[in-house]
Amino acid sequence: MTALLDIDQLRTFIAIAETGSFTKAAEVVNKTQSAVSMQMKRLEERLERPVFARDGRASKLTEDGARLLDYARRIVKLNVETIAAFSDAELSGRVRLGVPDDYADRYLPEIMARFSRFYPGVELTVICEPSIDLLERIDGNEIDLAIVTNCETKRAVETFRRERLLWVTSGRHSTHLEERLPLALGRPSCSWRRAAIERLDSIGRPHRVLYSSSNAGAVAAAVLSGLAVSVLAESGLRPGMRVLTSADGFPELPACRVGLVRNAHETSALADALAEHVISSLDNLSEAQAAE
Repeated sequence: MTALLDIDQLRTFIAIAETGSFTKAAEVVNKTQSAVSMQMKRLEERLERPVFARDGRASKLTEDGARLLDYARRIVKLNVETIAAFSDAELSGRVRLGVPDDYADRYLPEIMARFSRFYPGVELTVICEPSIDLLERIDGNEIDLAIVTNCETKRAVETFRRERLLWVTSGRHSTHLEERLPLALGRPSCSWRRAAIERLDSIGRPHRVLYSSSNAGAVAAAVLSGLAVSVLAESGLRPGMRVLTSADGFPELPACRVGLVRNAHETSALADALAEHVISSLDNLSEAQAAE
């Protein structure tokens, strides 16, 4: 009889793949590093092939490991949904989620609808702030989970989505042709803002930050009104915007990484359930890896 894969081992495998480290993964799954190593040893023995290779200090997926990742995500997701569907002990209480407002606009309705269908007795509190502020709230034990984008942090971040970062302008204006390019960007601490300015400096393009806001709606308004050019993740594009490419003289931007940070001070079944629904709603890494 074919041996079945262990769900707990697959959860740990996914955590290592997402964080790139056995140590960080141990924080995510609340296990010791030795326990994580033992789980991966047993998983590789069951599959009869290695799924990780050392790359300096990082743990890189082997070709077989990359193949396993998509299966592992689907198995764990289905397991969570199955347990929820047949659970007699309905979860109740309150869970707190932090979301950057650009992701709240597009994805929060789906996340809330999915979660509410499975856990109608749970109160979901949502806080919309920039990623850097959400990390501070995690540290202050003010929220249970946070969706963050491109944050350089020592915390364990479960990266589950990758998107192109794009230059955008109004489709009805020629703002991008101005000699000194006007920009609408996030606050100085915003990594997208730093990337945009670094790229423009690298090609010697004169520019000025005309509008600065941590609110995605305000930045989008400046773009759509023809007042400035900005950078947005691909999912943040709105009707009336035009994407600027190298043909327009704009350098390529780095990819945008989206991940989930959990509150290490306090874990709960509610937070774990919400995390699964967030990843199920937003995950695109398996299709991105397939495209590569």
